[in-house]
Amino acid sequence: MARDYYEVLGVSRDASTDQLQQAFRTLARKYHPDVNKDPTAEDRFKEVNEAYHVLSDPDTRKRYDRFGEDFRQVPEDWEARAAAGAGGFGGAGRSGTRVRYGQGFGGTGGGINIEDLFGEMFGGGGGFGPIPGADQEASLELTVEEAYRGGKRQISLGGRNYRVNIPAGVIDGQRIRLAGEGGRGNGDAPAGDLYLRVRIKPHPQFRLDGRDVTVDLPVSPWEAVLGTTVAVRTPGGEAKVAVPQGSSTGRRLRLRGEGMPNPRGVAGDLYAEIKVMVPAQPTGRERELFEQLAAVSTFDPRRGR
Repeated sequence: MARDYYEVLGVSRDASTDQLQQAFRTLARKYHPDVNKDPTAEDRFKEVNEAYHVLSDPDTRKRYDRFGEDFRQVPEDWEARAAAGAGGFGGAGRSGTRVRYGQGFGGTGGGINIEDLFGEMFGGGGGFGPIPGADQEASLELTVEEAYRGGKRQISLGGRNYRVNIPAGVIDGQRIRLAGEGGRGNGDAPAGDLYLRVRIKPHPQFRLDGRDVTVDLPVSPWEAVLGTTVAVRTPGGEAKVAVPQGSSTGRRLRLRGEGMPNPRGVAGDLYAEIKVMVPAQPTGRERELFEQLAAVSTFDPRRGR
């Protein structure tokens, strides 16, 4: 039996949207694998993420409250189908017995057999026949480099293994469809689809904005003043960038098309953001040269000239 999603988030069953969001943020910060190195943290983080994803959507939450862990097998339009096919859940099924769902999961109304329930609601005399399986969704975490390259990947969800073809250049929030890998259909009806929503992990160097990538570019004071050509790291490898003379910290140098690829259009750009670095412990000679520069230079950084 899967854990109750309300229990996972540590909230009551009547929790508001704001309470759900606050609980999720707190737990996500606590268990994110980049922060928490406990071997169990990643699984706990995924559990929290799944619970919030289900409960934060009003329609999905309603199905979960009614049917518990079987909610993914229930079509999104189950209420309309029930009303049209069986006069509502309170009506008699084809066997003449009444279908009871009142309290639903976690309540006092008892368990529900989804196959029996929908067999009575929609099968035979209901006139609806087989019911297609419900679509399902799960998260797929990728590094920036994995999202850039794409390729095939083996993943495991709910005890099942899937081979996923990741398009090169997927971005955060994009969904990858696995046709027919969702909830099982009723009778001869087809299964639903499984959608993997991409979540790109934070990176120590790359910052993503859609398909554009920003990376810090450390340069020395003399490189910033005189200009130079230096190597810069990109998700796809190393590239060369020309640093114009007179560059200060914060200046952004654009490398067109060096961001995340786009199979259906224009690739993103890479922005190298200059950071002028100084020696933390200058040698005696370096200090002497800087003192000579200070004595002859008329440059005032606070006036900009």
